[in-house]
Amino acid sequence: MQLTRQTDYAIRVMMFLGIQQDDRLVTISDIAQHFDISRNHLMKIVHKLGQMEYIQTVRGKYGGLRLERNTGSVNLGVLVRDFETTLEVVDCQKLTCPIAGACDLKPVMQKAQDAFLAVLKEYTLQDLLSNPADMRTLLGLDESEDLPLQVMAVS
Repeated sequence: MQLTRQTDYAIRVMMFLGIQQDDRLVTISDIAQHFDISRNHLMKIVHKLGQMEYIQTVRGKYGGLRLERNTGSVNLGVLVRDFETTLEVVDCQKLTCPIAGACDLKPVMQKAQDAFLAVLKEYTLQDLLSNPADMRTLLGLDESEDLPLQVMAVS
């Protein structure tokens, strides 16, 4: 099973916001730069995160993003389900398969998918942030300098 890029980026956004100090507001451009991700693609993801109340978006000249929820209350299993359109490992309906009526692959894959999601449900965003100072260093975020604030457009 492989997560979509949208889900991967949503988790990265949440982690980036989770390691910020003092509820610092950051911009989409900041996140895009530090993860080398398309700003336009991130705008869609941030918009969805805002709609689902994972993050708070503050408009205006000094606006930006920050977590809406406590890191310990953001369940990874729920976040993944919120962003994945389908979690099916195999889709027997799309493929014309001559053995579909007698094949036992689908229930095995369903069990694997259930196990995958069960493991994710055991973890929160907080579990991914056990070394925030190291993460900030690896991302080139100097703790003593504020990130530049930029105008952002999130609708």
